[in-house]
Amino acid sequence: MGKAHRKNGLNFMNINNIHTVYFLGVGGIGMSALARYFLIKGCKVYGYDKTKTSLTEELEAEGIVVHYDEDVALIPDAVNNNEEGILVVYTPAIPKNNKELLSLQQSGVKLYKRSEVLGLISQEYFTIAVAGTHGKTTTSSMIAHVLNECGVKCNAFLGGISLNFNSNLLLNEDAKIVVVEADEFDRSFLTLKPNIAIVTSLDADHLDIYENKNEMHNAYKAFVEKINPTGTLITKQAYLSTLQTNKELKTLTYSIEREADYSLKSKRVEDGNFLIDIKTPSDISQNMVIGLPGIHNIENGLAAFVVADLLKIDREKIKAALKSYKGVKRRFEFHIKTNELVYIDDYAHHPTELTFAISSIKELYPNKKITGVFQPHLYSRTRDFADEFAASLSLLDELILLDIYPARELPIASVNSEMLLEKVTIQHKKLLQKEEVLSYFKANQPEVLVTLGAGDIDTLVQPLKIILNAKAVNYL
Repeated sequence: MGKAHRKNGLNFMNINNIHTVYFLGVGGIGMSALARYFLIKGCKVYGYDKTKTSLTEELEAEGIVVHYDEDVALIPDAVNNNEEGILVVYTPAIPKNNKELLSLQQSGVKLYKRSEVLGLISQEYFTIAVAGTHGKTTTSSMIAHVLNECGVKCNAFLGGISLNFNSNLLLNEDAKIVVVEADEFDRSFLTLKPNIAIVTSLDADHLDIYENKNEMHNAYKAFVEKINPTGTLITKQAYLSTLQTNKELKTLTYSIEREADYSLKSKRVEDGNFLIDIKTPSDISQNMVIGLPGIHNIENGLAAFVVADLLKIDREKIKAALKSYKGVKRRFEFHIKTNELVYIDDYAHHPTELTFAISSIKELYPNKKITGVFQPHLYSRTRDFADEFAASLSLLDELILLDIYPARELPIASVNSEMLLEKVTIQHKKLLQKEEVLSYFKANQPEVLVTLGAGDIDTLVQPLKIILNAKAVNYL
């Protein structure tokens, strides 16, 4: 990769000289993709995470050494000795008082954020970056899948497990393009210099990081400023004024609700799939199939179509690729789908995402009772959007609410699940501890069940499947 790079005041080493990488928070979805990347590149890869999950177990099976005790003695010797060719990557989600983090900081080892390393890697490629408070994981995985299926070699660092790739990392030899999820959290996306940038949504979020919605919008403007001068911004028609900067850029708009460069001409449902006609700047592309339910996935599919069309990929190839897209793990993921029993798991952790998910389920199953298990994520997000969360959750027929997953935060006085439950207007609602959920569904039969949240609620998925599948067998 040539000489060392300088970015954001940091001296980057030559990645080709790295032989050992240590990840603080290796179980995060973005961190694990980087860990896999360096492992495939032939590096020794180690990591710490506080919780053993199915993902960390996969990393261990692939050859990454992971430990779960916060113990300085477990840091690899090469890292502790600050040897040449070592790289230490951390996630901002790691608490600032983490013993290993503090020890490495005090020893003078240079630590890099995940976004900084991703930014450096992406500089070597034509970069397609997908930003937005919602939809970026599905949209980026759609784009990667479409390019891959159409024979356009690309790499991809994704914020979720693509069901087509069965991974959050796609690597192709001789790839000239990289698709990355551009995360606004902690302004991480400002390390990227994309050739194509997509902004899918601008709803307020991460107000623990951004003082207000305007400050968050300013960060997105700064992201737009990072686009290559010859590059393209792709965004919804409604966001153009918010993202306006002094930079002269080619811009393409898309919308499922109004006129745009690419817009939804019509939609219909056939055999459980959405068929859509897309109006483009030059014509109408008919009978595109979006295999995933929910109007929001039509929107994500439209964004992926714009990227592929911009790259001049054959329309028939795009159509076939979109039809074969399977989705992302924990994004409206069906685990059981029978006439008697349906179980869906979804990552939704913002009111807008919850509304999308629940409304889509109600559209699919209008005559069935919808039971939701929701784990709020972050005290600050619960506080900032309490009324909006309550309105979204009140779309359910039955709500089981779990305690707030704190992630990187300390508790906030009077912010708890009891407060949120009180605001929910439906009759059938209750607060349960996570460990009580399985017993509840052993005793109670759902018709349509959806688990929702971004914390550790995913650890309930497999045990729930076992319980619910046993019930399904009893139907026969």
